[in-house]
Amino acid sequence: METPTLRPPLHRVSRTAIWYWTVRAAVGWLILIAAQVGWLVAQGDHLGVRVSGLVISVVAAAAHLAVMPQWRFRVHRWETTPTAVYTQSGWFKQEWRIAPVSRIQTVDSERGPLERLFGLADVTVTTASAAGPLKISGLGQDTAQRLVAELTATAQATAGDAT
Repeated sequence: METPTLRPPLHRVSRTAIWYWTVRAAVGWLILIAAQVGWLVAQGDHLGVRVSGLVISVVAAAAHLAVMPQWRFRVHRWETTPTAVYTQSGWFKQEWRIAPVSRIQTVDSERGPLERLFGLADVTVTTASAAGPLKISGLGQDTAQRLVAELTATAQATAGDAT
C-alpha cells in the first residue's frame, strides 16, 4: 500500500469562494463600522478619537477585503487519491493535512444560507484523528456532491477499521 506523503494538493477551491469570503468578511466590517458611525454621531466628547477610530476601521476593512479572499484562494487546496485525502487551508496560519482513506469514518457536505447564495458547499471528512476532521471549504456545489459520493464509495471499498 502506498504511504501518503505531505505535499501540496492539486485542486483549488471554486473561484466563487473569493466573492463568498469577501461578502462574509464585509458583513462583519459593516457591523463594526455602523456601530462606530453611531458612536460618532452620538453627542459626547472626543470627536477626534471617534473619527480616528472610524478611519482606521475603514482602512483596515478595505485592506482586509482586498487581500484576504485572494490570499485564501491561493492557499486553499484539496485532492483525493485512492489512498488519501489531502487538504491545505488557512491564510495566516496555514495547515496541510492528510487523511488515509482507510481512516475515514464519515463524509459530510454542508451549505449555509450565504454559501447556497453563492452555489458553494463545504465537505467535512471525519477520521479517527485527534486533530479533528478535514474540512474543504469553498467547493462548487456539484464538485462537493461528487467528492462526497467518491469518498464514500472509496472508503467503503477500502479495507481498514477507521479507528
